[in-house]
Amino acid sequence: MPKLSFRKSVRLAMAEALERDPSVVLMGEDIGPYGGAFKVTEGLHERFGADRIIETPISENGFAGVAIGAAMTGLRPVVEFMFMDFMALAMDQICNHAAKFSYMYAGQCCVPVVFRAPFGGGFGYGASHSQSLEAWFMHTPGLKVVVPSTPASARGLLDAAIRDDGPVIFLEHKALYNLEGEVSDVPGNWSLDQAQIVRPGQDVTVVGYGRTVWLAVETAKRLAGRVDVEVIDLRSLAPLDVVALVESVDKTRRMVVVEDDCLTGGVGAEVAAVIAERVRLDAPIARVACADVPVPCCESLERAALPSVEKAVAAVMRQMEVGYELVDRGTESGCQRESRKGRQLAGA
Repeated sequence: MPKLSFRKSVRLAMAEALERDPSVVLMGEDIGPYGGAFKVTEGLHERFGADRIIETPISENGFAGVAIGAAMTGLRPVVEFMFMDFMALAMDQICNHAAKFSYMYAGQCCVPVVFRAPFGGGFGYGASHSQSLEAWFMHTPGLKVVVPSTPASARGLLDAAIRDDGPVIFLEHKALYNLEGEVSDVPGNWSLDQAQIVRPGQDVTVVGYGRTVWLAVETAKRLAGRVDVEVIDLRSLAPLDVVALVESVDKTRRMVVVEDDCLTGGVGAEVAAVIAERVRLDAPIARVACADVPVPCCESLERAALPSVEKAVAAVMRQMEVGYELVDRGTESGCQRESRKGRQLAGA
């Protein structure tokens, strides 16, 4: 099985689509001879030419609109934003046009466009180049939001996104570009609505996506022999794979969500609500997220703001050591919350 980096897997998926389908075009800033800010499109301009690898002016709202119009008239554009932060400049086109046109015209048109963007902190790029804004797009009906965590899922999910007849937000965490892994799945076999159980377990479910899947996996390794952690890779944020989440948490009765976006109103808030509505829990849901601050440029402050393995381990331990249950005390207010000890930890 060949091994590729995450970066090369994204490039491979686009090259395969360009070869397979003449309606596929790439658009974005500096994606031609320069190869893109993170070198994801390197070599594609020389291979496929300027008619299909289209360099755009520095006008995100403008080229997003061009891509949407092209998608409505027969092309399948794959649009690269240099940083996810810059998608804010195209929110009108993405959220008011791409997401809504199929609904507004009663299905008489579709908008098969993919908006790609690198996201996340950890590189000292500062507050306007390090954000994780995925929750913005989860909140917009009509958009699919996909976040791969491995080279294999990067290739497979991007292939599925390009084949999809609706608008897809495809997010690539910067920290994963150099990650290498086996890429063996045949394109066309991936779905945009299925989570994956990365590691089965019995005691607590730790949910992640993109980079945070690897934080969750490392958390499970550190706690091996003490806590049996089940790790779920969401892959798709919209739609969420509710069935996979509920089945896992219904088994473990405990959940920690590890996310790169800000805590307030983030992905974890939605995942927590989905579970709280459907599963009887043995402990309050925990969220490990970026602090509610603009992402700092200073290395030590940025590290303190972002989620980490240490924070995830601490959250899991709190889950295992204390829980809650509703007990009828016969008071005027009815049920009250009573704290109780959690499951006995191995070796504790």
